[in-house]
Amino acid sequence: MDGLNAQPAYRIADLVRKREVSPIEVVDEHLERIEQVNPHLNAFVDLDAERVRREARKAEEALSRDVAVGPLHGVPMSIKSSIDVRGLRCECGTRLREGHIAESDAVLVERLRAAGALILGVTNVPDLLVAYETDNLLYGRTNSPWNPDYTAGGSSGGESAAVASGCSALGIGSDGGGSIRVPAHFCGLYGFKPTAGLIPRTGHWPDCIGPSALLASVGPLARSAFDLELVLDAAMGEDASDPSSGPFALEGAGTDLTRRVKIGFYEDDGVTPVTSETKQAVRDACKVFKEQGFSVEPFRPEGLESAHELWWMLFSIAGAERLQPLIEGKEDQLHALVQDLLEPPEDSRNASLREFLQVWDTRDRMRAQLLARMQEYRALICPVASIPAFRHSERSWTISGREVTYAKAFSYCQVFNLLGNPAVVVPVGYSKEGLPIGVQIVGRPFEDRLILALAERFEQAAGAWKPPPEPA
Repeated sequence: MDGLNAQPAYRIADLVRKREVSPIEVVDEHLERIEQVNPHLNAFVDLDAERVRREARKAEEALSRDVAVGPLHGVPMSIKSSIDVRGLRCECGTRLREGHIAESDAVLVERLRAAGALILGVTNVPDLLVAYETDNLLYGRTNSPWNPDYTAGGSSGGESAAVASGCSALGIGSDGGGSIRVPAHFCGLYGFKPTAGLIPRTGHWPDCIGPSALLASVGPLARSAFDLELVLDAAMGEDASDPSSGPFALEGAGTDLTRRVKIGFYEDDGVTPVTSETKQAVRDACKVFKEQGFSVEPFRPEGLESAHELWWMLFSIAGAERLQPLIEGKEDQLHALVQDLLEPPEDSRNASLREFLQVWDTRDRMRAQLLARMQEYRALICPVASIPAFRHSERSWTISGREVTYAKAFSYCQVFNLLGNPAVVVPVGYSKEGLPIGVQIVGRPFEDRLILALAERFEQAAGAWKPPPEPA
Protein backbone atom coordinates (compact mmCIF):
# COMPACT_ATOMS: atom_id res chain seq x y z
CA MET A 1 0.00 0.00 0.00
CA ASP A 2 1.69 3.17 -1.21
CA GLY A 3 1.08 6.24 -3.33
CA LEU A 4 -2.24 8.02 -3.12
CA ASN A 5 -3.91 5.04 -1.43
CA ALA A 6 -1.82 5.57 1.68
CA GLN A 7 -2.31 9.33 1.87
CA PRO A 8 -4.74 11.02 4.26
CA ALA A 9 -7.65 12.85 2.69
CA TYR A 10 -6.36 16.31 3.54
CA ARG A 11 -3.12 15.53 1.68
CA ILE A 12 -4.99 14.24 -1.38
CA ALA A 13 -7.15 17.38 -1.41
CA ASP A 14 -4.04 19.55 -1.20
CA LEU A 15 -2.35 17.72 -4.09
CA VAL A 16 -5.50 18.11 -6.20
CA ARG A 17 -5.82 21.84 -5.46
CA LYS A 18 -2.17 22.38 -6.42
CA ARG A 19 -2.75 20.45 -9.66
CA GLU A 20 -0.01 17.98 -8.69
CA VAL A 21 -2.44 15.11 -9.23
CA SER A 22 -5.77 15.05 -11.05
CA PRO A 23 -9.08 13.84 -9.57
CA ILE A 24 -9.18 11.32 -12.43
CA GLU A 25 -5.83 9.89 -11.40
CA VAL A 26 -6.92 9.72 -7.75
CA VAL A 27 -10.18 7.92 -8.55
CA ASP A 28 -8.53 5.46 -10.93
CA GLU A 29 -5.93 4.53 -8.32
CA HIS A 30 -8.64 3.89 -5.73
CA LEU A 31 -10.79 1.87 -8.15
CA GLU A 32 -7.75 -0.24 -9.01
CA ARG A 33 -7.14 -0.80 -5.30
CA ILE A 34 -10.76 -1.88 -4.81
CA GLU A 35 -10.42 -4.36 -7.66
CA GLN A 36 -7.22 -5.70 -6.11
CA VAL A 37 -8.23 -6.18 -2.46
CA ASN A 38 -12.03 -6.15 -2.23
CA PRO A 39 -12.26 -9.85 -3.17
CA HIS A 40 -10.23 -10.58 -0.01
CA LEU A 41 -12.05 -8.10 2.22
CA ASN A 42 -15.64 -7.95 0.95
CA ALA A 43 -15.86 -4.30 1.99
CA PHE A 44 -17.91 -2.83 -0.90
CA VAL A 45 -21.41 -4.04 -1.76
CA ASP A 46 -22.21 -1.52 -4.53
CA LEU A 47 -20.26 0.98 -6.59
CA ASP A 48 -20.60 2.69 -9.95
CA ALA A 49 -17.13 3.10 -11.42
CA GLU A 50 -18.30 4.92 -14.53
CA ARG A 51 -20.32 7.45 -12.56
CA VAL A 52 -17.48 8.30 -10.21
CA ARG A 53 -15.12 8.63 -13.20
CA ARG A 54 -17.56 11.08 -14.80
CA GLU A 55 -17.66 13.05 -11.56
CA ALA A 56 -13.85 13.02 -11.43
CA ARG A 57 -13.71 14.48 -14.96
CA LYS A 58 -16.09 17.26 -13.88
CA ALA A 59 -13.87 17.92 -10.86
CA GLU A 60 -10.87 18.17 -13.20
CA GLU A 61 -12.74 20.59 -15.47
CA ALA A 62 -13.55 22.79 -12.48
CA LEU A 63 -9.85 23.02 -11.69
CA SER A 64 -9.02 23.91 -15.28
CA ARG A 65 -11.47 26.84 -15.08
CA ASP A 66 -9.79 28.07 -11.89
CA VAL A 67 -13.11 28.18 -10.03
CA ALA A 68 -13.21 27.97 -6.23
CA VAL A 69 -13.34 24.37 -5.05
CA GLY A 70 -14.40 22.80 -1.77
CA PRO A 71 -12.12 21.37 0.95
CA LEU A 72 -12.74 17.77 -0.17
CA HIS A 73 -12.41 18.43 -3.91
CA GLY A 74 -11.27 15.26 -5.63
CA VAL A 75 -11.24 13.11 -2.46
CA PRO A 76 -12.72 9.61 -3.02
CA MET A 77 -15.03 8.49 -0.21
CA SER A 78 -17.19 5.51 0.69
CA ILE A 79 -20.48 5.46 2.59
CA LYS A 80 -22.01 2.88 4.90
CA SER A 81 -24.88 1.09 3.16
CA SER A 82 -27.40 2.29 5.74
CA ILE A 83 -27.05 5.87 4.42
CA ASP A 84 -28.74 6.96 1.18
CA VAL A 85 -26.49 7.50 -1.84
CA ARG A 86 -28.59 8.19 -4.90
CA GLY A 87 -28.67 5.26 -7.31
CA LEU A 88 -26.83 2.85 -5.00
CA ARG A 89 -28.07 0.10 -2.72
CA CYS A 90 -29.20 1.02 0.79
CA GLU A 91 -30.19 -2.42 2.05
CA CYS A 92 -28.75 -2.21 5.57
CA GLY A 93 -27.38 -5.72 5.13
CA THR A 94 -30.78 -7.39 5.42
CA ARG A 95 -32.90 -9.54 3.14
CA LEU A 96 -35.86 -7.53 4.39
CA ARG A 97 -34.62 -4.58 2.25
CA GLU A 98 -32.99 -6.58 -0.55
CA GLY A 99 -32.76 -4.60 -3.76
CA HIS A 100 -33.62 -1.24 -2.18
CA ILE A 101 -32.02 1.59 -4.19
CA ALA A 102 -31.73 5.09 -2.73
CA GLU A 103 -33.67 7.65 -4.74
CA SER A 104 -31.76 10.64 -3.37
CA ASP A 105 -28.68 11.49 -1.34
CA ALA A 106 -28.81 11.76 2.43
CA VAL A 107 -28.30 15.33 3.68
CA LEU A 108 -24.81 14.36 4.84
CA VAL A 109 -23.94 13.00 1.38
CA GLU A 110 -25.28 16.14 -0.32
CA ARG A 111 -22.99 18.28 1.84
CA LEU A 112 -19.96 16.08 1.20
CA ARG A 113 -20.55 16.30 -2.56
CA ALA A 114 -20.90 20.09 -2.26
CA ALA A 115 -17.48 20.09 -0.57
CA GLY A 116 -16.06 18.27 -3.60
CA ALA A 117 -16.02 14.65 -2.40
CA LEU A 118 -16.31 11.86 -4.97
CA ILE A 119 -18.47 8.97 -3.72
CA LEU A 120 -17.01 5.63 -4.78
CA GLY A 121 -19.69 3.33 -3.43
CA VAL A 122 -21.35 1.85 -0.36
CA THR A 123 -20.00 -0.70 2.08
CA ASN A 124 -21.03 -3.83 3.92
CA VAL A 125 -22.78 -3.91 7.30
CA PRO A 126 -24.21 -6.57 9.62
CA ASP A 127 -27.86 -7.50 9.21
CA LEU A 128 -29.93 -4.51 10.45
CA LEU A 129 -26.69 -2.99 11.90
CA VAL A 130 -27.08 -4.83 15.21
CA ALA A 131 -23.72 -6.56 15.64
CA TYR A 132 -20.07 -5.78 16.35
CA GLU A 133 -18.98 -7.84 13.35
CA THR A 134 -20.00 -7.44 9.73
CA ASP A 135 -21.77 -10.45 8.29
CA ASN A 136 -25.15 -10.89 6.63
CA LEU A 137 -27.15 -13.22 4.41
CA LEU A 138 -26.96 -10.88 1.39
CA TYR A 139 -23.21 -10.43 0.99
CA GLY A 140 -21.47 -12.49 3.64
CA ARG A 141 -18.78 -11.37 6.02
CA THR A 142 -16.22 -8.58 5.81
CA ASN A 143 -12.67 -9.49 6.81
CA SER A 144 -10.10 -7.43 8.65
CA PRO A 145 -7.35 -6.08 6.39
CA TRP A 146 -4.96 -7.00 9.19
CA ASN A 147 -5.88 -10.68 9.24
CA PRO A 148 -8.75 -12.25 7.27
CA ASP A 149 -9.49 -14.68 10.11
CA TYR A 150 -10.65 -11.70 12.18
CA THR A 151 -13.57 -9.31 11.83
CA ALA A 152 -13.22 -5.69 10.73
CA GLY A 153 -15.86 -4.82 13.32
CA GLY A 154 -19.42 -3.61 13.08
CA SER A 155 -21.61 -2.15 12.21
CA SER A 156 -19.42 0.14 10.04
CA GLY A 157 -17.12 -2.80 9.28
CA GLY A 158 -17.12 -2.38 5.52
CA GLU A 159 -16.08 1.24 6.01
CA SER A 160 -13.18 0.40 8.32
CA ALA A 161 -11.92 -2.30 5.94
CA ALA A 162 -12.18 0.04 2.93
CA VAL A 163 -10.34 2.96 4.55
CA ALA A 164 -7.66 0.90 6.30
CA SER A 165 -6.84 -0.99 3.10
CA GLY A 166 -6.55 2.12 0.91
CA CYS A 167 -9.71 1.51 -1.13
CA SER A 168 -11.20 4.75 0.14
CA ALA A 169 -9.59 7.91 1.49
CA LEU A 170 -12.45 8.59 3.91
CA GLY A 171 -15.46 6.66 5.15
CA ILE A 172 -18.79 7.61 6.68
CA GLY A 173 -20.38 5.35 9.28
CA SER A 174 -23.00 5.52 11.99
CA ASP A 175 -22.73 4.78 15.69
CA GLY A 176 -25.48 3.82 18.14
CA GLY A 177 -23.35 1.69 20.44
CA GLY A 178 -19.80 1.88 19.09
CA SER A 179 -20.39 1.22 15.40
CA ILE A 180 -17.84 3.81 14.23
CA ARG A 181 -15.44 3.52 17.14
CA VAL A 182 -15.19 -0.28 17.35
CA PRO A 183 -14.33 -0.73 13.62
CA ALA A 184 -11.79 2.11 13.89
CA HIS A 185 -10.26 0.39 16.93
CA PHE A 186 -10.21 -3.00 15.19
CA CYS A 187 -8.61 -1.67 11.98
CA GLY A 188 -6.14 0.91 13.31
CA LEU A 189 -8.01 4.03 12.21
CA TYR A 190 -9.22 7.33 13.60
CA GLY A 191 -12.99 7.32 14.16
CA PHE A 192 -15.27 10.12 15.32
CA LYS A 193 -18.70 9.86 16.95
CA PRO A 194 -19.92 13.47 17.13
CA THR A 195 -22.55 14.87 19.45
CA ALA A 196 -25.89 13.49 18.21
CA GLY A 197 -27.44 15.71 15.54
CA LEU A 198 -24.33 17.80 14.95
CA ILE A 199 -23.97 16.08 11.56
CA PRO A 200 -27.48 15.44 10.16
CA ARG A 201 -28.71 11.86 10.18
CA THR A 202 -31.54 12.41 7.69
CA GLY A 203 -31.29 9.68 5.06
CA HIS A 204 -30.06 7.01 7.47
CA TRP A 205 -32.05 3.81 7.81
CA PRO A 206 -33.41 2.97 10.34
CA ASP A 207 -34.53 6.53 11.06
CA CYS A 208 -32.76 8.20 13.97
CA ILE A 209 -35.91 9.02 15.91
CA GLY A 210 -37.20 8.04 19.34
CA PRO A 211 -34.40 6.57 21.49
CA SER A 212 -32.15 6.48 18.41
CA ALA A 213 -32.29 10.29 18.23
CA LEU A 214 -30.57 10.23 21.61
CA LEU A 215 -28.11 7.39 20.98
CA ALA A 216 -27.05 7.53 17.34
CA SER A 217 -24.64 9.70 15.36
CA VAL A 218 -23.13 9.66 11.89
CA GLY A 219 -19.47 10.43 11.44
CA PRO A 220 -16.16 9.67 9.69
CA LEU A 221 -13.46 7.01 9.78
CA ALA A 222 -10.07 8.11 8.48
CA ARG A 223 -6.33 7.55 8.41
CA SER A 224 -5.70 10.95 10.02
CA ALA A 225 -7.33 12.89 12.84
CA PHE A 226 -7.13 16.01 10.67
CA ASP A 227 -9.48 14.35 8.17
CA LEU A 228 -12.14 14.00 10.85
CA GLU A 229 -12.39 17.75 11.24
CA LEU A 230 -12.54 18.20 7.47
CA VAL A 231 -15.70 16.08 7.43
CA LEU A 232 -17.17 17.90 10.43
CA ASP A 233 -16.65 21.27 8.76
CA ALA A 234 -18.19 20.07 5.49
CA ALA A 235 -21.17 18.18 6.92
CA MET A 236 -22.32 19.83 10.15
CA GLY A 237 -25.20 22.27 10.24
CA GLU A 238 -28.85 22.58 11.00
CA ASP A 239 -31.31 20.19 9.38
CA ALA A 240 -34.99 20.55 10.22
CA SER A 241 -35.65 16.86 9.54
CA ASP A 242 -33.23 15.68 12.25
CA PRO A 243 -34.89 15.83 15.70
CA SER A 244 -31.57 16.49 17.46
CA SER A 245 -30.35 19.16 15.05
CA GLY A 246 -30.02 22.82 15.88
CA PRO A 247 -28.11 25.99 15.01
CA PHE A 248 -25.01 24.82 16.86
CA ALA A 249 -21.92 26.99 16.53
CA LEU A 250 -18.94 25.07 17.89
CA GLU A 251 -16.14 27.20 19.21
CA GLY A 252 -12.60 26.45 18.09
CA ALA A 253 -10.32 24.56 20.42
CA GLY A 254 -7.79 27.40 20.64
CA THR A 255 -4.05 27.13 21.11
CA ASP A 256 -3.75 26.91 24.89
CA LEU A 257 -5.09 23.38 25.28
CA THR A 258 -2.41 22.30 27.75
CA ARG A 259 -3.37 25.04 30.19
CA ARG A 260 -7.14 24.72 29.81
CA VAL A 261 -7.74 20.97 29.58
CA LYS A 262 -7.18 18.50 32.39
CA ILE A 263 -7.45 14.92 31.15
CA GLY A 264 -8.79 12.04 33.22
CA PHE A 265 -8.10 8.42 32.35
CA TYR A 266 -9.17 4.94 33.35
CA GLU A 267 -7.74 1.62 32.19
CA ASP A 268 -10.94 -0.22 33.09
CA ASP A 269 -14.29 0.78 34.54
CA GLY A 270 -14.30 -1.64 37.45
CA VAL A 271 -17.20 -3.57 35.90
CA THR A 272 -15.94 -5.16 32.67
CA PRO A 273 -12.33 -6.42 32.50
CA VAL A 274 -10.07 -5.53 29.57
CA THR A 275 -7.00 -7.21 28.12
CA SER A 276 -3.55 -6.30 29.40
CA GLU A 277 -2.62 -4.86 25.98
CA THR A 278 -5.67 -2.61 26.13
CA LYS A 279 -4.59 -1.26 29.52
CA GLN A 280 -1.14 -0.66 28.10
CA ALA A 281 -2.59 1.27 25.17
CA VAL A 282 -4.39 3.60 27.59
CA ARG A 283 -1.15 4.14 29.52
CA ASP A 284 0.78 4.78 26.31
CA ALA A 285 -1.76 7.36 25.13
CA CYS A 286 -1.60 9.12 28.50
CA LYS A 287 2.18 9.22 28.26
CA VAL A 288 1.96 11.02 24.90
CA PHE A 289 -0.21 13.75 26.42
CA LYS A 290 1.88 14.04 29.57
CA GLU A 291 4.99 14.56 27.47
CA GLN A 292 3.22 17.46 25.77
CA GLY A 293 2.59 19.12 29.10
CA PHE A 294 -1.02 18.09 29.76
CA SER A 295 -2.23 17.35 33.26
CA VAL A 296 -3.33 13.69 33.09
CA GLU A 297 -4.83 12.13 36.21
CA PRO A 298 -6.63 8.90 37.15
CA PHE A 299 -10.41 9.10 36.91
CA ARG A 300 -12.85 6.60 38.38
CA PRO A 301 -16.04 6.31 36.32
CA GLU A 302 -18.26 6.11 39.39
CA GLY A 303 -22.00 5.96 38.97
CA LEU A 304 -21.84 4.33 35.52
CA GLU A 305 -22.12 0.73 36.70
CA SER A 306 -25.58 0.18 35.19
CA ALA A 307 -24.89 2.04 31.92
CA HIS A 308 -24.76 -1.13 29.82
CA GLU A 309 -28.16 -2.29 31.05
CA LEU A 310 -29.72 1.14 30.42
CA TRP A 311 -28.21 1.31 26.93
CA TRP A 312 -29.43 -2.22 26.21
CA MET A 313 -33.00 -1.24 27.11
CA LEU A 314 -32.96 1.85 24.87
CA PHE A 315 -30.98 0.41 21.96
CA SER A 316 -31.84 -3.27 21.76
CA ILE A 317 -35.18 -3.71 23.50
CA ALA A 318 -36.75 -0.48 22.21
CA GLY A 319 -35.05 -0.99 18.83
CA ALA A 320 -36.43 -4.51 18.49
CA GLU A 321 -39.90 -3.21 19.29
CA ARG A 322 -39.62 -0.58 16.54
CA LEU A 323 -38.43 -3.17 14.01
CA GLN A 324 -41.04 -5.75 14.96
CA PRO A 325 -43.55 -4.82 12.21
CA LEU A 326 -40.81 -5.32 9.60
CA ILE A 327 -39.47 -8.54 11.12
CA GLU A 328 -42.63 -10.32 12.25
CA GLY A 329 -43.16 -13.54 10.35
CA LYS A 330 -39.84 -13.16 8.54
CA GLU A 331 -37.43 -14.11 11.33
CA ASP A 332 -35.98 -16.88 9.18
CA GLN A 333 -34.64 -14.22 6.79
CA LEU A 334 -32.38 -12.74 9.49
CA HIS A 335 -28.79 -13.66 10.24
CA ALA A 336 -28.54 -15.91 13.32
CA LEU A 337 -26.54 -13.35 15.30
CA VAL A 338 -29.20 -10.71 14.76
CA GLN A 339 -31.91 -13.09 15.90
CA ASP A 340 -29.96 -13.68 19.12
CA LEU A 341 -29.33 -9.98 19.80
CA LEU A 342 -32.90 -8.93 19.06
CA GLU A 343 -34.32 -11.63 21.35
CA PRO A 344 -34.91 -9.74 24.60
CA PRO A 345 -34.05 -11.28 27.98
CA GLU A 346 -37.01 -12.83 29.77
CA ASP A 347 -37.09 -10.13 32.45
CA SER A 348 -37.37 -7.29 29.91
CA ARG A 349 -39.84 -8.72 27.43
CA ASN A 350 -42.81 -7.17 29.16
CA ALA A 351 -41.22 -3.98 30.46
CA SER A 352 -43.91 -1.55 31.50
CA LEU A 353 -44.15 2.11 30.59
CA ARG A 354 -43.20 2.91 34.18
CA GLU A 355 -40.06 0.77 33.94
CA PHE A 356 -39.11 2.38 30.63
CA LEU A 357 -39.50 5.85 32.14
CA GLN A 358 -37.38 4.78 35.09
CA VAL A 359 -34.62 3.81 32.64
CA TRP A 360 -34.86 7.25 31.03
CA ASP A 361 -34.84 9.05 34.39
CA THR A 362 -31.84 7.04 35.60
CA ARG A 363 -30.03 7.83 32.36
CA ASP A 364 -30.57 11.57 32.83
CA ARG A 365 -29.32 11.49 36.43
CA MET A 366 -26.28 9.47 35.34
CA ARG A 367 -25.52 11.98 32.58
CA ALA A 368 -25.78 14.91 34.99
CA GLN A 369 -23.44 13.19 37.44
CA LEU A 370 -20.79 12.52 34.78
CA LEU A 371 -20.98 16.02 33.30
CA ALA A 372 -20.62 17.55 36.75
CA ARG A 373 -17.34 15.66 37.15
CA MET A 374 -16.28 16.67 33.65
CA GLN A 375 -16.35 20.31 34.69
CA GLU A 376 -12.87 19.50 36.00
CA TYR A 377 -11.85 16.80 33.51
CA ARG A 378 -12.93 18.12 30.13
CA ALA A 379 -11.57 15.05 28.34
CA LEU A 380 -11.34 11.39 29.30
CA ILE A 381 -9.08 8.67 27.91
CA CYS A 382 -10.37 5.10 28.20
CA PRO A 383 -10.63 1.80 26.30
CA VAL A 384 -12.80 1.38 23.24
CA ALA A 385 -13.62 -2.22 24.17
CA SER A 386 -12.48 -5.07 26.39
CA ILE A 387 -10.75 -6.73 23.46
CA PRO A 388 -9.03 -6.07 20.13
CA ALA A 389 -10.50 -7.54 16.95
CA PHE A 390 -11.87 -11.04 17.46
CA ARG A 391 -12.06 -14.09 15.25
CA HIS A 392 -15.16 -14.48 13.13
CA SER A 393 -18.11 -15.93 15.07
CA GLU A 394 -16.56 -15.65 18.54
CA ARG A 395 -19.24 -14.84 21.10
CA SER A 396 -17.49 -14.48 24.48
CA TRP A 397 -14.03 -14.10 25.95
CA THR A 398 -12.24 -14.92 29.20
CA ILE A 399 -10.26 -11.99 30.58
CA SER A 400 -8.48 -12.16 33.95
CA GLY A 401 -10.40 -15.33 34.73
CA ARG A 402 -13.80 -13.74 34.06
CA GLU A 403 -16.18 -14.36 31.17
CA VAL A 404 -17.03 -11.28 29.10
CA THR A 405 -20.15 -11.63 26.99
CA TYR A 406 -20.54 -10.38 23.41
CA ALA A 407 -22.47 -7.16 24.04
CA LYS A 408 -20.82 -6.39 27.38
CA ALA A 409 -17.33 -6.33 25.81
CA PHE A 410 -18.29 -3.05 24.11
CA SER A 411 -19.86 -1.31 27.10
CA TYR A 412 -16.94 1.16 27.03
CA CYS A 413 -18.49 2.62 23.87
CA GLN A 414 -22.15 2.15 24.76
CA VAL A 415 -21.96 4.40 27.82
CA PHE A 416 -21.14 7.44 25.68
CA ASN A 417 -24.02 6.78 23.29
CA LEU A 418 -26.27 6.56 26.32
CA LEU A 419 -24.99 9.80 27.85
CA GLY A 420 -24.49 11.78 24.64
CA ASN A 421 -20.74 12.45 24.81
CA PRO A 422 -18.72 12.91 21.61
CA ALA A 423 -15.73 10.59 21.31
CA VAL A 424 -12.73 10.08 19.03
CA VAL A 425 -10.77 6.85 18.63
CA VAL A 426 -7.03 7.13 18.00
CA PRO A 427 -4.80 4.14 17.11
CA VAL A 428 -2.19 3.47 19.79
CA GLY A 429 -0.80 -0.07 19.97
CA TYR A 430 -1.13 -3.71 19.00
CA SER A 431 -2.24 -6.98 20.51
CA LYS A 432 -0.01 -10.04 20.81
CA GLU A 433 -1.63 -11.22 17.56
CA GLY A 434 -0.45 -8.02 15.83
CA LEU A 435 -3.93 -6.47 15.66
CA PRO A 436 -4.48 -2.74 16.24
CA ILE A 437 -5.69 -1.31 19.55
CA GLY A 438 -7.16 2.16 19.84
CA VAL A 439 -8.31 4.27 22.76
CA GLN A 440 -11.16 6.75 23.12
CA ILE A 441 -10.81 10.45 23.79
CA VAL A 442 -14.18 11.51 25.21
CA GLY A 443 -15.47 15.05 25.61
CA ARG A 444 -18.47 16.95 26.89
CA PRO A 445 -21.45 17.39 24.55
CA PHE A 446 -20.77 20.00 21.84
CA GLU A 447 -17.07 20.19 22.72
CA ASP A 448 -16.35 18.15 19.62
CA ARG A 449 -13.64 20.46 18.33
CA LEU A 450 -11.76 20.15 21.60
CA ILE A 451 -11.46 16.37 21.41
CA LEU A 452 -10.62 16.56 17.70
CA ALA A 453 -7.82 18.98 18.59
CA LEU A 454 -6.56 16.52 21.19
CA ALA A 455 -6.63 13.72 18.61
CA GLU A 456 -4.65 15.91 16.22
CA ARG A 457 -2.10 16.66 18.93
CA PHE A 458 -1.81 12.93 19.57
CA GLU A 459 -1.24 12.22 15.88
CA GLN A 460 1.41 14.92 15.60
CA ALA A 461 3.27 13.47 18.57
CA ALA A 462 2.80 9.75 17.94
CA GLY A 463 2.38 9.46 14.16
CA ALA A 464 0.20 6.50 14.92
CA TRP A 465 -1.42 5.35 11.65
CA LYS A 466 0.23 2.41 9.93
CA PRO A 467 -0.99 0.41 6.94
CA PRO A 468 -2.02 -3.25 7.33
CA PRO A 469 -0.06 -5.99 5.57
CA GLU A 470 -0.83 -6.74 1.95
CA PRO A 471 -3.21 -9.66 1.27
CA ALA A 472 -1.44 -12.94 0.62
